[in-house]
Amino acid sequence: MMEGEISNFIMVWAIVVASLCYCHTTGNYLFPKPNLPRLFAILPIVCLFFVLPLNLTSVFLGGSSSFLIAWLASFKILLFAFRLGPLVASPPLPLSTFIPLACLPIKVQDRALSDSRPKRIMRFGSEPPVTDSSSDEGSGTAKGLISKKAHKFSINHFAKLILLVILIRVYKYQEFIHFNVRLFFYSLHIYFILELSLVLVESVVRTVSGIELEPPFDEPHLATSLQDFWGRRWNLMVTNILRPTVYDPVMAVMARFVSGQWARFTGVVGAFLVSGIMHELVFYNIGRAKPSGEVLCFFLLHGVCLGLENWMKKALVGKFRLPGFVSGPLTLSFVMVTSFWLFFPPMLKNMADVKACKECLAFVETLKHTKLVSPNNITCPFL
Repeated sequence: MMEGEISNFIMVWAIVVASLCYCHTTGNYLFPKPNLPRLFAILPIVCLFFVLPLNLTSVFLGGSSSFLIAWLASFKILLFAFRLGPLVASPPLPLSTFIPLACLPIKVQDRALSDSRPKRIMRFGSEPPVTDSSSDEGSGTAKGLISKKAHKFSINHFAKLILLVILIRVYKYQEFIHFNVRLFFYSLHIYFILELSLVLVESVVRTVSGIELEPPFDEPHLATSLQDFWGRRWNLMVTNILRPTVYDPVMAVMARFVSGQWARFTGVVGAFLVSGIMHELVFYNIGRAKPSGEVLCFFLLHGVCLGLENWMKKALVGKFRLPGFVSGPLTLSFVMVTSFWLFFPPMLKNMADVKACKECLAFVETLKHTKLVSPNNITCPFL
C-alpha cells in the first residue's frame, strides 16, 4: 500500500511540475496578453489540479497535496490566466521561481520581486507597508527588522515544537481527560503542526533562493477580533490568495448593485464560502467520506459574523470599543467553541486523528528499519 501511495505521490507532483512548465511558457510567451486564448490554454490545468490529489489517500501526502495543488496552485494559476496574482511579473519570473511560488504556501515580499520598485518594509500584523526611498539605509533597516523577526520566530517555533511533543505525550492519558479539553489540545496540535510545517517550507525556500518571504502566521492567539484573526494572523497564505480570487471580484460585481458596505459584506461571505468548500475538498481527500457540510457551515458562520463585526465597528466608531484584553479572549472563545461544534466532528468521525497517528509512527518505523512500513500494520498507542 505504501509503495503505491509513494508512487502515486511522485506521479502527481511530476505532472504538477510539467503542467506549471506548460503554464509558464504559454502564459509568458505564447499568450502574454490577458485574452480568451490564454484563458482557454490555462483553464484545463486548473481543472486538472482539482482532481490530481484524488490519486492520494493518506492524511499527510493526500491532505497536503490537496491543499497545495487543488487549492493554492489552482487559484494562483487561475489568477495567472487573467494576468493577475503573484505569478505575474515584468520581466517574467524565471521558471525556478515560478514553480515553487505557484505550488508552495509562500508569498514573496514585494520589494524582493523587483529592485526597480521602491523598497518596502513589510511589517507583520496589520501595519501597512512603509515606503523607503533610500536604498542603502532602507535596505539595512529592512534587513535588521527581518533579522530580529527571524530570531524571534525561531525561538517561538522552538517553544511550539516542545509544546507539540508534550501534547503528544499527554494523549496517552486521554481516558482521564475531558472530551472538550481534548478538543482544545487538538486545536493547539493543528495550529502547531500547520505553523511549523509552513515555516519549514518557507525557511527552505528562503535559504535556497535567498528571497525574503512573508510569514505564514502571525501569532493568532493575540487576535483581538475575527477580522484580526482571519485577515492578519491565521494562515496568511490562504488569506493572500482568497482576496484576489474571491473577495475583490465579488465586491467589484456587487458594488454595481448595492452600497459599498453590502458589497464588502458579500465579498467577505463569498471568500469564506469558497474557503469552506475547499476545506471540505481537503477533508474528503483525507477521509474519503461523504462531506457532511459541517466544515462549510463553520466557515460560513465565521464569514457572516466577521461581516457583522465590521458593520458594528463602523457603526460604533468613536463611540465605543472593547479593550483588547476583553475582545481577545472573546474572539478566541468564539473560534474555539464553533470549532468544537462544527470543525472537529467530521474529522473525528472519519478517524483522521488515528490515521495521522498511524502514518507518523509508520514513518518513524520506516526510518528505523530502512524499509517501508504500512500504517495498516501500526497501532496508535496515543488515541
